[in-house]
Amino acid sequence: MNGVDEYIKSFPEEVQERLTVIRNIIRELAPQATERICMRMPTYDLNGKWLVHFAAFKKHIGFYPQPEGIEAFKEKLSGYKTSKGAVQFPLDKPLPVDLIREIVKFRVEQQTK
Repeated sequence: MNGVDEYIKSFPEEVQERLTVIRNIIRELAPQATERICMRMPTYDLNGKWLVHFAAFKKHIGFYPQPEGIEAFKEKLSGYKTSKGAVQFPLDKPLPVDLIREIVKFRVEQQTK
């Protein structure tokens, strides 16, 4: 078991499911990325650079795809609370799996240019 496994298991089952979905998307689209805990959250590095990380909080999951990942999807993220490099996906709403997939794919393409 690695640090990310332990991190995910530290949350209630319904949150674990969401975290696992995000983790699986990243692993599928960036199989060569390395996985670690950084700043107390699951972090993925690709080609020596930070790709994305995510974290669970009391009422949301924070997803951190760098400022470029937020800017490129600004319109699609308009229904969510965002900041320069982060978006919050509320726990009381469905996880936007397709949007997360698009953002991760975009970030992978950026990192592999």
